[in-house]
Amino acid sequence: AGFIKSPLSQKRLTQDSVELYCEAIGNPIPELQWWFEGNEPNETYAQLWDGARQDRVKINATYNLHSTSTIYIANLTSDDSGMYECRASNDPDRNHLSKSPKVKWIRSQANVFVIERPDVKGHVTDDSGKLILSCNMTSPYPAIEGHEWLHGDKILQKDSESSAYTSYTIEGKMEEHSGVYECVYKTSPVIKGEVYISVAPQVVAYKKSEHGNEGDTGVLTCKSPSFPPASSWVWYKNGQEVSAPIINGSGRYIIKSSGNKTELRILKLSIEEDTGDYHCNATNSYGSNGAIVNLRVRSRLAALWPFLGIVAEVLVLVTIIFIYEKRRKPDEVLDGKRKSNATNHKDKNVRQRNAN
Repeated sequence: AGFIKSPLSQKRLTQDSVELYCEAIGNPIPELQWWFEGNEPNETYAQLWDGARQDRVKINATYNLHSTSTIYIANLTSDDSGMYECRASNDPDRNHLSKSPKVKWIRSQANVFVIERPDVKGHVTDDSGKLILSCNMTSPYPAIEGHEWLHGDKILQKDSESSAYTSYTIEGKMEEHSGVYECVYKTSPVIKGEVYISVAPQVVAYKKSEHGNEGDTGVLTCKSPSFPPASSWVWYKNGQEVSAPIINGSGRYIIKSSGNKTELRILKLSIEEDTGDYHCNATNSYGSNGAIVNLRVRSRLAALWPFLGIVAEVLVLVTIIFIYEKRRKPDEVLDGKRKSNATNHKDKNVRQRNAN
């Protein structure tokens, strides 16, 4: 037995992709093949191979206990519309050119409709502190049952209107809301468009002031959440020429940069050489901007100062107590002598009285 587990009828847009999955059970394990018949009247079934249609067709098959096969077609065109057939057979003569197999091929079919993708034009307008994002879909297009506006995974707005035009309004400046926004048309299949709010990099320092101990590694970080991402990052130290930036791998400097983040590492920090302000600059196709990070390098003994301060306080306190006790002992000795003398006099007087 063999069957296609994917939906038996699928709609796709041009430039999309489609994936069909087939499974067969038998003893011995059957072979799986993929065949295609187009919608043209004179077109007949033709076998599909991995790498067919200018390498847009990918076929993966596994034969373990039972047979499974997946066909994946990328960058669909209208010529990809038609009937896709998965065939399964375990007859030894199944691929013989002259002998007909005793057991016929078992077939399972799925129809794929590839619809011409309508053009969706996105636009953004800055109107007195408001950003108006809009999408307009050209005809012909399938029936529209509503719209959604997305920013990343967040749904910003949704409606059930059937218009080819849809808009979304943002309060604020472009620099505060840069990024990629998506307008989604609820059609079959779903049609999407994109609107870009593009600005020069808005660079901020992860920490405006960084501290490090002498001999350790200092890490300075800047980021730019703006769109489009920075195409290049540059670091230089205050007092140096802007045209003479810090070179990655030179001396004790290591720079790691991605689209929205850059990191400067300084090995074996020196108080004399490394203390100061560092500038990070980002550039994209809309301009460049930067931020400043202040680096302070402390002596290795700096961590001992609190401990030494506590030790000093304890020593002072012990000294005060010692001096106080030293001064107090003679008085106690004198008091003891006076008491002893007084006691002796009393005893002597008593003895004299008793003798008389």
